[in-house]
Amino acid sequence: MAAALRAGRPVVALETSIVGQGLPPPHNLEAARGCEAAIREGGAVPATVAVLDGRLRVGLGSGELEQIASASHKVSSRDLGPTLVQRSAGATTVAATMRIAAMAGIRFLATGGIGGVHRGHREDESADLLELSRSELAVFCSGAKIILDLPLTMERLETLSVPVLGYGCDELPAFYTRHSGCPLSARIDGPDEAASVLEAAWATGSRGVLVAVPPPEELEGAEELTRQAVAAAGAIKGADVTPRLLQRLAELSGGRSVDVNVKLVVNNARVAAEVARAYATRVNRGE
Repeated sequence: MAAALRAGRPVVALETSIVGQGLPPPHNLEAARGCEAAIREGGAVPATVAVLDGRLRVGLGSGELEQIASASHKVSSRDLGPTLVQRSAGATTVAATMRIAAMAGIRFLATGGIGGVHRGHREDESADLLELSRSELAVFCSGAKIILDLPLTMERLETLSVPVLGYGCDELPAFYTRHSGCPLSARIDGPDEAASVLEAAWATGSRGVLVAVPPPEELEGAEELTRQAVAAAGAIKGADVTPRLLQRLAELSGGRSVDVNVKLVVNNARVAAEVARAYATRVNRGE
């Protein structure tokens, strides 16, 4: 991985909370391996991130990925210190992956959807948002997870001065669907334009940039299913909220939400790789 970065090759980071807690087996490993394959096909190097044996790991082997899938706990940016000292297996969230990737000099990250402000609990806000305001890299996702309060999440991102770019779209995707009702202030079309805009954003002081990619396939009735899942979750708060809601969505949709989740995260990885390659070409040519 270090050699690829030194050579100026495009590298895309991947989080592992989707492997450890986000998706049920065997879909978790299917998604992880599918993302790595899509990044390679897109002309970039995959860098799957986790915490193992007291070390921050950027790039995992097959056995290590299986370890994260079978026996790991969810690690956000606040948890990195204890996880390192206790030498436990940590599956990194978007926030933790952003921080580790930025430390390694990686500027691109792909995931399914970021965290945000929870519905009915505006005080319950994902660390992903604050980390986006601190770490200089582009996060490719299908918007924020539909289980969240999307308008409030967008307002918070605006307050934090995080650019949200629509990749071939003018409206924030809502994870399982292309439409959220939240308009975006900027649209980018294709890898070359995306690379140019990212370069300009970083040159003018932006840190994290969110690139919103519409899902390649939509979940029918996603909003109603989400409403039911949120109602069933009741007073659950904290780190358990997202896994429990996604699990309930999978149950309500008869597993269709899981299939859509796998497809969209692999597609986001492919788009991230194409943009990372275009960006590396610009930088290496001195454009």
